[in-house]
Amino acid sequence: MLYKGSCHCGKVAFEVKGEIGGAVRCNCSICARKGALLWAVPHGSLRLVAWGDDLGRYTFGKAQIAHRFCRTCGIHPFAEDVGESGERTAYINVNCLEDVDLAVVEVFAFDGRAA
Repeated sequence: MLYKGSCHCGKVAFEVKGEIGGAVRCNCSICARKGALLWAVPHGSLRLVAWGDDLGRYTFGKAQIAHRFCRTCGIHPFAEDVGESGERTAYINVNCLEDVDLAVVEVFAFDGRAA
């Protein structure tokens, strides 16, 4: 299935192909604060439609994940692996997808503080 998503103001927009089998609620210091529900997909399944200078990048700790955000409205629509080796992954914030019934998405806890 093809999903469309964006930040709040729409300056960062994307499409992602796949089936949402569930989402992860991570308790690391940034994910807990932003309240994201993350759906992991192969990086090639994510296609940016709009971004320009509005797509920001934030890393912390071991800098393994680039947390992407809109510089205008501050919403975090996705994150991505920063390593170039192996299979890359994108982590889609399902809260930023159109027409997704969050009540039917199974949510799994992930202990990102311990990772």
